Amino acid sequence: MFFVYIIQSKTNFSYYIGYSGNLERRLIYHNSGRSRYTSKNTPWKLIYFEKFDSKSDAIKREIFIKRQKSRVFIEELIANSTIENYNI
Repeated sequence: MFFVYIIQSKTNFSYYIGYSGNLERRLIYHNSGRSRYTSKNTPWKLIYFEKFDSKSDAIKREIFIKRQKSRVFIEELIANSTIENYNI
């Protein structure tokens, strides 16, 4: 199982989009400061994710979301979905 996820900084409210095979471990990684891009804006919270059966499908979806280059697009994804309804 693979995931495309969106996390949001609790300090400056920026978004980060990524993919992972283990969401919990990846969020810990982002919040530990080991990721160069996300280390400056910790802490991060998981606000959106999608499940995929294959790594390639997850990567394609991540690329699609990133290519939108739109905060509005990201916020619509989040608004139309609640992560409380999902089981990781």
